[in-house]
Amino acid sequence: MIRRMLLTLLAGAAVLLVPWTVYLAHTLPDRYDTGQWRTAWVGFDVALLLCFAAGAWLGLRRRRAAVPLLSATAAMLCCDAWFDVMLGWTSSERWASVALAAFVEIPVAALLALAARRLLSTAMPKRSVTLRDIAMREDPRFQRVTRELPAGPEEIARRTGLARAEVTECLKTLEDTGFVRKDRKGSWLSIPQDLREPRPDDYDGADRERVTAFLDAKYANEVALLSWAAEHRDEFGPWSTAQRTSTRLTEEEFRALEAEYRELITRYCRRRRRPAADEKELSVRFYAFPPPEAATV
Repeated sequence: MIRRMLLTLLAGAAVLLVPWTVYLAHTLPDRYDTGQWRTAWVGFDVALLLCFAAGAWLGLRRRRAAVPLLSATAAMLCCDAWFDVMLGWTSSERWASVALAAFVEIPVAALLALAARRLLSTAMPKRSVTLRDIAMREDPRFQRVTRELPAGPEEIARRTGLARAEVTECLKTLEDTGFVRKDRKGSWLSIPQDLREPRPDDYDGADRERVTAFLDAKYANEVALLSWAAEHRDEFGPWSTAQRTSTRLTEEEFRALEAEYRELITRYCRRRRRPAADEKELSVRFYAFPPPEAATV
């Protein structure tokens, strides 16, 4: 509904701007003396400077908020180029304005637009776990293959002891479901996904029982993992942390908290494509739920 209203508004604005543009083309003078000329341009450049600084800060941290800011900065650079060239066309600095627009402002605007697109494309795909995903989780071969990534099929087969045909089959299935992709050198890379829990109510019969059993096993494994972590908490050194708190939120605030967490974890999951020398695999969990009424918080 909101999307349709937005599209209607944009289409209406485009239609209304046609006669308005024609009217301005016939009524505006070629020359016009105005006040606050210096303030207008200095203010515009200050705003452009702040957009550059904020965009660089957010972009280096791969924040999603950098996308609209980088796009706005690119648009401002295009506007700057347009008015520099048009308003200086009859002056002696005309060709300097043209060169600045052609070799600096427009190329930088294009780079910023591409950077915004790249940040936008690095978001993890969101979808619910399917029966096919459950089948892959039940097959230990897929876990063995993904643990060896990034690598080529021959290397994976050698490390896991699986046949080359089995590795190729696993990689093809993982590629079809969006978990891996092949780079230009022929090596396979993992692709993080934002997987949501399936709803048993969306299935019938044996499929519903299978999804329910999957969720039961998943949470049983989570409890066992947490118990193991508690028993070995003194062995992790600096490689572990734990936070616990309680708060009161509206549902809207709770959804905002969840969205911020997902943005944060997405940023770190997509931080680099290949392993670093000093990195470790970490299990990261986020649970938020209403506690039992009798529980002491």
